[in-house]
Amino acid sequence: MSLWTLYFLLLKATLSSFSGLASLPILREDFVVRRPVLTDRQLNTALVIGRTTPGPKGLYVVSLGYYVAGYPGASMAWAALVTPALLVVAMLGVAARFTGDPRVKRMLRTVVIASAGISLSATLPLGLDALTTPLAWVLAGVSLVILLRTEVDTLWVMAGAALVSWAASFVNLTRG
Repeated sequence: MSLWTLYFLLLKATLSSFSGLASLPILREDFVVRRPVLTDRQLNTALVIGRTTPGPKGLYVVSLGYYVAGYPGASMAWAALVTPALLVVAMLGVAARFTGDPRVKRMLRTVVIASAGISLSATLPLGLDALTTPLAWVLAGVSLVILLRTEVDTLWVMAGAALVSWAASFVNLTRG
């Protein structure tokens, strides 16, 4: 894949998303399904690298670019990641005039709901790739229930799941 193709595919994903992970379904479709230059496992790894390092939520795009084309790919991914922010600065003056319009508010609400559905369609295959043992399934289910039914911070749920997984590794409960 050429660097320009990589840039424009990543630019398409970052332009059509409104938060860091909203571009995930588009990236999976382009890089795993249509042009199989990545596997779901590599996409998961890029996502973990981007989410565990300091910086913006969409930083995993740079890791994805690195997986596809090394350092030049990471550079093109960074450029694709910052391009929408540079374009938004120019558009802020125009957009401010229309934010009070009820039609614009309905359209924005629709975009948010649609992006949530699209994000779900990409995260399901990635989740299935990550959940490889019965313990992982139990931890995922319990974590989901805790996050949906309580006010416990996500960080504590992740730390608890990591602690349970670590303890289970000593009694060989982590094998499938």
